[in-house]
Amino acid sequence: MIILLLVVGTAAGYFMLRDSQAPDLTLTPESGAVSAKKPPVLKIQDDGAGLKSLKVSVSQDGKTAELISKTWQGGVSVEEIPLPLDKLPLKNGPLRLTVQVSDSATLANRAERSFELAIDTKPPVISVLTTAHNVYEGGAGLTMFRVNEDVKYAGVKVAERFFPAYRQDNGVYACLFAWPHNVQRGAFTPRVVVEDPAGNQRTAGIYYNPIARPPRADRINISQAFLDSKMPDFQHYFPETTDPLQLFLRINRELRAKNVARLNELAAKTADRPLWEGAFLRLPNAAPRADFNDRRDYLFNGQKVDSQTHLGIDLASLAASPIPASNSGTVVLAEDFGIYGQCIIIDHGLGLQSLYSHLSSIDVAVGDQISKGQVIGRTGATGMAGGDHLHFGIVLSGLEINPREWLDGHWIKDNFTGKWDQVMAQP
Repeated sequence: MIILLLVVGTAAGYFMLRDSQAPDLTLTPESGAVSAKKPPVLKIQDDGAGLKSLKVSVSQDGKTAELISKTWQGGVSVEEIPLPLDKLPLKNGPLRLTVQVSDSATLANRAERSFELAIDTKPPVISVLTTAHNVYEGGAGLTMFRVNEDVKYAGVKVAERFFPAYRQDNGVYACLFAWPHNVQRGAFTPRVVVEDPAGNQRTAGIYYNPIARPPRADRINISQAFLDSKMPDFQHYFPETTDPLQLFLRINRELRAKNVARLNELAAKTADRPLWEGAFLRLPNAAPRADFNDRRDYLFNGQKVDSQTHLGIDLASLAASPIPASNSGTVVLAEDFGIYGQCIIIDHGLGLQSLYSHLSSIDVAVGDQISKGQVIGRTGATGMAGGDHLHFGIVLSGLEINPREWLDGHWIKDNFTGKWDQVMAQP
């Protein structure tokens, strides 16, 4: 036993003598603005003998002060430390941060680095450039604004939902935002929010006029024949659920929720400028069958079994009618898409996307550049459709909004084009 301990001790001592690798150290961020709200994070690591000591000092205006002094007894290989800048009476402006770290090797290895940073505790200044924001329930609005510095993010927050703004070449931020269909009037208080790289936030109110648009009630009768014909198409999503009605309920709830989550992911695939022009096109020679924000009760054998909100408009024409792209843009989805069946989504920029679902065929692919009016597919009855029709939707930053506004050239002129042209003409 004594011999074994001597061997282990000798090996450890030899290892510590042979360890000649200095500790690694990184700082995030390595440069730029920081603050007590968003301090830099120091990561130090030594995979050999382990960390021994750390000193961090800050120099500003010719004065140097110690920020951190720490030692370890051995065995610690990695540490991540947010640097507590609020411990020192620092002022806005440049500073130098110096890090010195040593390991526990017999012949201690040392590493030292300095970083040029800047303290920034001043929040950005927002100048809202648009004045009138008349927003219908379930509909959209446009606000445009400037910020006096570069920001990490900018946009409009409504309740718990954030609508990103997109910086244009002249420095103006453009943000399409919405009154979500599931947000009560009293909770609809849109605010411009920005945050700079140092973590300083600023919020600005905008003038807005909320206009109620009450939803319609709708009743959908689910027949046994519908379940028997449709549910086999969805069995692979929930193979363990064999009862047709229970499978329908899982599709209408769980699969619907997964599809909505995917819409939010696709929102990131958007251009930072408008790709569309003028009013969006409607499916020609089509009769409306359902409207946006219809509150649907689903009945089976006369009993209510589920409730959902219809978030598009259903348009019926001849079977397998050609579908024109409602406006110019880029295809971001063209596939079998859950409850939507065969589906196409086209990005039009600024977070605005159009959705075409229940198709019998798809004639475009992801990445295709689409012209307004170009035929992209044909109507059908795939997905959760009871008959041949087009479910047409408009999606804004992942949220389905009222498509009828975007089919109305007068609304687009008053609520988008007029504002855009006026602000972009300013010096």
